[in-house]
Amino acid sequence: MTRLPQGAGGFDLNALMKQAQQMQADMAEAQERLKEETVDASAGGGVVKVKMSGDLRLLEIAIDPEAIDPVDAELLQDMVLAAVNEAIRAAQDLAASKMGGVSGLGGAGGAGGLGGLGLPGM
Repeated sequence: MTRLPQGAGGFDLNALMKQAQQMQADMAEAQERLKEETVDASAGGGVVKVKMSGDLRLLEIAIDPEAIDPVDAELLQDMVLAAVNEAIRAAQDLAASKMGGVSGLGGAGGAGGLGGLGLPGM
């Protein structure tokens, strides 16, 4: 195996590449696990309920039959929209919490970043 030369400052490019490959594998695994997780959201006091996967797939919408008023369809549309948007936000929060631990980019505004890979400030 050809060994990559050490870069300026003495860091080992081979070790850097191995760390990057491991991080990529960890992120791919975390993304696969997100497909298995779900979040629930509701609007209108639970009149409209939405279930979404961690990878932002809409899985289920449940509407209380009492909310179906042909005269006021706009209110129902607004509740569905609100519930879906809340589910998306919750799924994005879930993904950020799961992926942040893998990438080192979560937490305090990305503090830490890729510094563990010898790339400070990224």
